[in-house]
Amino acid sequence: MALPDLTLRLATDRGVFAGEAVDPGTKLLLLEAPPPSPVQHTVLDLGCGYGAIAVTVARRAPHATVWAIDVNERARALCRDNADRAHVADRVRVCGPDDVPTGTVFDVIYSNPPIRVGKTPLHDLLTLWLGRLSADGVAFLVVQKHLGADSLAQWLSDNGWSVTRRVSRRAYRVLEVHR
Repeated sequence: MALPDLTLRLATDRGVFAGEAVDPGTKLLLLEAPPPSPVQHTVLDLGCGYGAIAVTVARRAPHATVWAIDVNERARALCRDNADRAHVADRVRVCGPDDVPTGTVFDVIYSNPPIRVGKTPLHDLLTLWLGRLSADGVAFLVVQKHLGADSLAQWLSDNGWSVTRRVSRRAYRVLEVHR
């Protein structure tokens, strides 16, 4: 994956989201969302897949610990391998959602959320993890326009979140979400 500030070689596989190459939405998120600031130490890659976001963020923010969570065991194994290959495995904590200690709070969340799971499971997922943002935390979500980016933004707003469309390009929107 080539970005203006770094190039990474990431292993992927079938059975993992975007198993052929970096998803265009994920790449847009990595191009448009800022890296964690020096005071943002705890980061979450929600639905990490093979680690494109987690590894990139860890490389860009050497002060941060990145939690990379996914329900897919194969994805987690690939994320671990990619973090190791990129020399950031000491700061990328790869695990399943149930393995994140209760009370862990995140300064920044980055996600290309699993829209196709359906509205109710997606809303439950976002309610849980956005609820773990620090008081001044921020989330960056990338969502395809035709898969409900605008309705998701409206749902987030209706549920008390401040939502800004950071960028709209190609078929994607990057949403910035605050408490």
